[in-house]
Amino acid sequence: MMRYKYFLILLLIILFNGCREEQAQSPVQTETPKPPEVVRKPGCVNCHTDIVIDDQHAFACTDCHHGNNAVSDKPEAHLNLVARPASPEYMAITCGKCHPTQVQNCADSLHFTLKNAVNLTRAHFGAETTIQSLTQIPQSGEDTELALVDDMLRRRCLRCHVYSSGDDYAYITRGTGCSACHLQFSGGRLENHAFIKSPGDAQCISCHYANHVGSDYYGQYEHDFNWEYRTPYTTSEPFVRPYGVEVHDLVPDIHQQKGLVCIDCHSGDSLKNTTRKITCATCHGWKPGLPKPAEKNLTVIDDALVLTDRSGQAHVISPMLHPAHAKYGREVACLVCHGQWSFNDAPTYLLRNASDDFDAMERLTVQSSSWVETLLEHNLNSDEEEIDPVMADGITGRTRPGVWYLGYGQRRWEDMIIDRDTDGIIKVFRPILDLHLSAVDENESLLFDNLTGKGSGLLPYTPHTTGPAGLFYLNRFQHLLKKTTPEPATP
Repeated sequence: MMRYKYFLILLLIILFNGCREEQAQSPVQTETPKPPEVVRKPGCVNCHTDIVIDDQHAFACTDCHHGNNAVSDKPEAHLNLVARPASPEYMAITCGKCHPTQVQNCADSLHFTLKNAVNLTRAHFGAETTIQSLTQIPQSGEDTELALVDDMLRRRCLRCHVYSSGDDYAYITRGTGCSACHLQFSGGRLENHAFIKSPGDAQCISCHYANHVGSDYYGQYEHDFNWEYRTPYTTSEPFVRPYGVEVHDLVPDIHQQKGLVCIDCHSGDSLKNTTRKITCATCHGWKPGLPKPAEKNLTVIDDALVLTDRSGQAHVISPMLHPAHAKYGREVACLVCHGQWSFNDAPTYLLRNASDDFDAMERLTVQSSSWVETLLEHNLNSDEEEIDPVMADGITGRTRPGVWYLGYGQRRWEDMIIDRDTDGIIKVFRPILDLHLSAVDENESLLFDNLTGKGSGLLPYTPHTTGPAGLFYLNRFQHLLKKTTPEPATP
């Protein structure tokens, strides 16, 4: 019995000493000192420390952005701030202070107004009047055929313009107004405030993507939207698509393979409608003895025409020596023979749906529109409350009921469409206006079904897929050549 008492006493002593050691090792609880308050100096650059500005624009931030550069308080510093001073709304009073002629020329250019594309589409669906800019596209709100077309233009088609900062994809997000071409964006974010005098192809392709002239220059052809027709095979899981849709890698234009960028042919002056349009013959049609073309990057060296590209590399331009140029050149456009492939997406189906029936779009959640894609992914795959079927106006940014869904009957690049244009020239065509429009209201009532315009929707265009003509070039257009009446036999 005494043995158990001694054992119990020993155990209590050990436990007591252990508690004392543990208490001794426990840190003393002290109050955590507060970090010293950061006192910022007045001025924009003392907060925006990562801003890089080029030497030509090294003046006060407030000269363009307004606000107050003499204070450190954020609300006070940002009072009357202009976040996008190069946007169309402000560019005349900001950029125009130093570049008035350039700003005015750009504002009147087709790249800025898109009036050709707008008027072609509206006329195809029966419009009898023309407008001078995409900003003048009516917003009637009526249930008429032309009102449906106008709504399609404002909210679905005309998203690549300087009034918009692009789509929410890595290679598409850009600036507005002057900054759309003259500032560098990467991964959807502005890189710096170093303005680019001559835009690179990244700026051009941020608008000229999605099976439009420009993406073909790089051999890019969009996959279909259905997840089973995109490769490598993708499911409905999130997948990074820098241009919104995966692309096939086809043969790039020969000029791109040689290192030429867009502005080596399409100079700033030509884009602003201040010079004549450049054609293939501008360079390749030159012969010794003829005056040098007016383009600044062209020179004559030893009876050869030489183009110096943006990087400084010189390219000797090959002349048109093949006898086919002399025989057919006045009747057949260059790309009829030299185009390697073209865009043939047809027919194009567009549905404006104001109902909450999203299940039909399960396999078409990739839509080449981040707005539509986000809405579909959320409403089809999330347990949270559904997003209303609304879509923003591409010009004003205001939302209206109805979401525009896009789909294609087929997407093909082979077998270029060759036909004779109204001016008598044989050209490459594509089904640009082969549009089929439908509309459903919030009650799932059909308002319009398969609305089409006048004619086939085929329009001539110049594919930027130049390459060798090949041996069988004549097979492309021989059936379209004018028949000549044989001379009568001499008696």
